[in-house]
Amino acid sequence: MADPMKIRAQLKGDVAEVRVLMAHPMETGQRKDAAGNTVPPHFIQSMTVDVGGKKVVDGHVGTSVSRNPVFGFKVKGAKVGDKVVVSWVDNKGDKRTDEGAVA
Repeated sequence: MADPMKIRAQLKGDVAEVRVLMAHPMETGQRKDAAGNTVPPHFIQSMTVDVGGKKVVDGHVGTSVSRNPVFGFKVKGAKVGDKVVVSWVDNKGDKRTDEGAVA
């Protein structure tokens, strides 16, 4: 199983600034290893983010995103203590869901 995501959500006024670090190899399927063999693709395909019980991100991710990607976005109307739930699914069927809270 993948390492836990690091989720930081901080309220500034009435907008929460959310940053998420996802530990994932994000292989494109085009790189070769030291022996010259092609490394098979392994990348996050989709991600969702819920803040305070409302879905705020429902996105598709592809091979052009770097290893251990960091995503950041702003959510209007969040409150201190709102739960932030981030989930992803990759092309091999692996899944990860982690939670944080707006501070």
